[in-house]
Amino acid sequence: MSRRRTSTLVAAALLTVGLAGCSGGAAPTVRSAPTPPPKATAPTPRVPAGHAPTQAFAVGVRQLTLNRDGDRPLPVTLWYPARGAAGGTPERSAPAAAGRFPVVMFSHGLGARPEDYQLLLSRWAAAGFVVAAPRFPHTGTGGDGNVLDVLNQPADVSYALTQVLALDAKADDPLRGRLDAERVAAAGHSAGGVTTIGLFTAGRDERLDAGIVFAGTALGVGTAFAGAAAPQLFVHGEADEVVNYAAGKAVYDAVPWPKAMLSLPKGDHGRALLTDGKALRVVSDTTVEFLRWTLYGDAKAKDRLPADATRGDLATLDDHL
Repeated sequence: MSRRRTSTLVAAALLTVGLAGCSGGAAPTVRSAPTPPPKATAPTPRVPAGHAPTQAFAVGVRQLTLNRDGDRPLPVTLWYPARGAAGGTPERSAPAAAGRFPVVMFSHGLGARPEDYQLLLSRWAAAGFVVAAPRFPHTGTGGDGNVLDVLNQPADVSYALTQVLALDAKADDPLRGRLDAERVAAAGHSAGGVTTIGLFTAGRDERLDAGIVFAGTALGVGTAFAGAAAPQLFVHGEADEVVNYAAGKAVYDAVPWPKAMLSLPKGDHGRALLTDGKALRVVSDTTVEFLRWTLYGDAKAKDRLPADATRGDLATLDDHL
């Protein structure tokens, strides 16, 4: 097992202990203690019915330099639909494709960086989404490994979302006129899954229409899902060696909105997100259809979800959408 993989597993184990209040380390200062969130409301259609793009796009990639409060550097990697022939490697700073595209905020796992997830995130961009992925100052590659700082990350994502959406009105920005601020989702893996759950609980960001949680747990952020209904898709390996499958399922069970859980019987903590293969294709296709439905209002994409999720014996889908 690689040093990086070992350190990630150790950090994740510490997260499990630390957020439960049993860690010996000092907790970081949590910025802007959240006010009690509103209660979850009954399901309502947040995104008007529509149709997602049928063609695949080329993919562009660029960097955005952000810093929250002057002491939380948050470099953001953006993948976006670009002009050109689809199917190639993401092209740095390629011209954006014509159209207005929904935005997906993605949060990485402990000791990771956004680029580690490029195989998945570039597929989302090719399907017609702008994906913005911040690298967090303490839990990302090059950080000090303070796993409890994950409690500050929901606010980091909300800050980054505000800055990304502001590009739509910036006269000299290549994404001017390309971002649809009314169609926004959050997604994240492992510690980023905790971050994503937090964006729908204690740190509820009402701009979010949907969420995708990969191998997540609610430790530290709770399961008091709040605000307007936002459909959720959980993805979890049943052989997860870091975040127990039952822990992820317990959070999923607490979601009061339309929801589905993609379970990978042989799946571990995240190889299906990082390595090209059949499992990644199932995860990619399922998440793309979920985003097409929740952000474009494409009813046909919702109808395709069960078939995409259950090809072969790689996955099962608990569907309450």
